[in-house]
Amino acid sequence: MSQGNYIETYDLTKVYKNGIQALRGVSMRLSSRISCVIGRNGAGKTTLIRILSTQLRPTSGRALILGLDLIKDRDEIRKRICSVPQEARPVGVASPFEHVVMYLVARDWSVSDAMREARRALREVGLGDFMNTPTDELSGGMKRKVFLAMALAANAELTFLDEPTTGLDPVSRIETWGSVRRLRSNVVLTTHDMEEAQALCEHIVLLDSGKVVVEGTPEDLMAPLKGKVRVEGYGDIVIGGMKVSYMSPEEAKQLIGEGLKVSIRPVSLEDLFIVNGLVPPSQEPERGEEEW
Repeated sequence: MSQGNYIETYDLTKVYKNGIQALRGVSMRLSSRISCVIGRNGAGKTTLIRILSTQLRPTSGRALILGLDLIKDRDEIRKRICSVPQEARPVGVASPFEHVVMYLVARDWSVSDAMREARRALREVGLGDFMNTPTDELSGGMKRKVFLAMALAANAELTFLDEPTTGLDPVSRIETWGSVRRLRSNVVLTTHDMEEAQALCEHIVLLDSGKVVVEGTPEDLMAPLKGKVRVEGYGDIVIGGMKVSYMSPEEAKQLIGEGLKVSIRPVSLEDLFIVNGLVPPSQEPERGEEEW
C-alpha cells in the first residue's frame, strides 16, 4: 500500500504515573510498506506502538496516523487500523474460524461477509485445515497465526504488530514472517530480533531509552559497515567485557597472522547498536502499564 507518510510523530513523550519516562521526544516519519521499530527490551517500543494504535495516551507531543490527529480523531483512526499486541492470547474453546468471524463482526462486518473472509484469511496463513479446531489444541505458532489471520481479514489501512514472533520456535517464526508479508496493509512492527528486522523491514527506527537513535533503510543504516567484518577480541569498543572492532576482512586476517586470538563475524543489524554506543538487545522487560 504505502502512499505518503502514514505515520508522523512530533516530539512524542510518555511519562507513566510511576515516574518512568518511556518516550523522550520521538519524532519520525514512516512511509515504507513494512516499517520496524527495533531496540532492546525497555527501549520504549511497546509504549510507542500502544500510543500510535490509540491504546495509550501520550503525555505530550503530536502524532498523525493516516493523516488524522491521534487525539482529536481517535475514533476514526480506530476504524482504519488493526493492532495485534504482544500479550494477545486466543480463547481456548473458540476455533480460529470463530475468532476471526467474531473480530470482523465487532468491526461492523455482516456475518456472511465475515465468514467468507475468515475462511480466505485462515487458508492464506496456513490454517485452512485447522480453522474449526479449538485453539487450545494448536501450537504456539498456530495461535499467533490466528491473530495474523484476523489482521489479514480486517483489510485495514495500517496494521501494528508488537513482537509478533516472541516465544515461537524457528519454523513457526519463519512461517509468521510469511504471513506478515502477505498482509495487504502498511505494517509497523516492533522487535528486538535483528534477524527478523533484516528479513521483513524496509525502514528501521532504532529506539533506545525512549529516543530515536537512527532511522533509515537497512541499506542506509548498514552503509558505514559495508565491506567490513566484526572482530571480537581486539579493538577500542568494549561490550560486556569483550573488545570489538570493525575492519576489512584482509585486516582481520592480518591480525590472525600476527598470532592474535580473535573471532571474525559478518556484520548484521545487531552491529547498529554497537556502533551507536549501545549494547545489543537485552532481555530486561519493559515496564509501565496504563490505559488511554
